[in-house]
Amino acid sequence: MRAFLANLLADDSGVTAVEYGLIAALIAVAAVTILTSVGTNLTSVFSKVASKL
Repeated sequence: MRAFLANLLADDSGVTAVEYGLIAALIAVAAVTILTSVGTNLTSVFSKVASKL
């Protein structure tokens, strides 16, 4: 049983798919965060421009 667990922990197959999934999730979170802040700032700019007109 101990050898089985040691082999299971040392097994590297399938790690790249998990890593790619984590990278994709991180990129998605970063994109949503950036787009949300840009959208908020853009709304503010348009409001200022509209009030000046």
